[in-house]
Amino acid sequence: MPTVTFKKGIHPPQSKETSDKPIRVVEPRKGDIFIYPMSQHIGAPCEPAVAKGDRVFWGQKIGDSAAFVSSPVYATVSGVVTDIRPAVTPTGITSNAVFVENDGEKREHPDLNKPVDYKTVSREALIKTIREAGIVGLGGAGFPTHVKLSPPPDKKIDTVIVNAAECEPYLTTDHRVLLEETDRILLGLRVLLHLFPGARGMIGVETNKADAIEKLREKNQDENIAVIPLQPKYPQGAEKQLIKACTGREVPSGGLPADIGCIVQNVDTVIAIHRAIFRGRPLMRKVVTVAGGCAKNPGNYKVMLGMRYADFIDAIGGMTEQPYKMISGGPMMGVSMFTLDVPVIKTSSAVLLLTEEEAKLPPERGCIRCGRCVDHCPSGLMPLDLNRFAVHGERDLFRKQNGLDCIECGSCSYVCPAKRHLAQSIRAMRREELSKR
Repeated sequence: MPTVTFKKGIHPPQSKETSDKPIRVVEPRKGDIFIYPMSQHIGAPCEPAVAKGDRVFWGQKIGDSAAFVSSPVYATVSGVVTDIRPAVTPTGITSNAVFVENDGEKREHPDLNKPVDYKTVSREALIKTIREAGIVGLGGAGFPTHVKLSPPPDKKIDTVIVNAAECEPYLTTDHRVLLEETDRILLGLRVLLHLFPGARGMIGVETNKADAIEKLREKNQDENIAVIPLQPKYPQGAEKQLIKACTGREVPSGGLPADIGCIVQNVDTVIAIHRAIFRGRPLMRKVVTVAGGCAKNPGNYKVMLGMRYADFIDAIGGMTEQPYKMISGGPMMGVSMFTLDVPVIKTSSAVLLLTEEEAKLPPERGCIRCGRCVDHCPSGLMPLDLNRFAVHGERDLFRKQNGLDCIECGSCSYVCPAKRHLAQSIRAMRREELSKR
């Protein structure tokens, strides 16, 4: 089939051995403690809406914020609030969190199961429903979806892209939901297109998921929605690269997709929108890939938010041995964890339990000026220079060389023969500079 892609990028081993593993549901266990960080998204953290000792219901809002750029948090079990205190998240940050002991009764909150007719309610009411469902970008960024769906009036959106590229090694959750929840994806996309009259829909899928492309095309009856086959390449799932591949448009430096008429939503985000609109359910679950040589039962699992990774892994059979490295997310953009005593959150995508052979890297050596990092950078940057500026604290030069345009994909570190910590140093300075805005 004809395929499209973006310039540069890399081709790491795909390691998608779990792609044929159907999604299995992990049932919460009575007595387990669920942890709900108040910051699981980009933007203002939530304030707890409950107190220690309160009884909560399944699907009850337990955290919210008055800030526009924020997203509420919901209980995914019924039980008693045992504590409210700071907790570490899989991303490594510390956030205030609500702790709930599961009573095993799954008592539902009375506000659940109230769907809306997206064709008759106002645009504002539809976006409010999505906001109240606590939906954020589930591809890893965690940007509140209602904010992305509210571009300035002067930004004319003519293209809505569903990101189903899933280019990160090991990850296969998008592949599975494409096969298992096809109808919900197509209906969720129609809701998004209803928000932007006249816009066309695109679903970008890499051809290593040929069965998913075939099923989407078979189920799709809307001439305004196209399934776009993409060449397997990393980082195809990055927003700017996906837009370039699907539309040929380029997001300007410092700009946003809305500047060129595009909105991009992760495929699981689209399913969450379907669930909120058609079933009246907030975001309460995440599909997570478990992989790596130390995983006893690698596969794809539907897990309630707030469940500790340790309880999750134990519930699916545990590990064959103590991992050499544990990563939340994929090997390219994920975060190393020192403990599994952290909760599944909205941006969780995978748990990699890697052996020493899978994870050990050679020591960092001096740059040999080979230029491979430049040849492969999908953002057209000079990673070797940005690394030097970051190491020496030359912030002005870092900005002048467009360091803020880095998408933190890690392609430069991957191809570097000297195994320079390029992405790590650039990421650290980039985030420092962004925090000053």
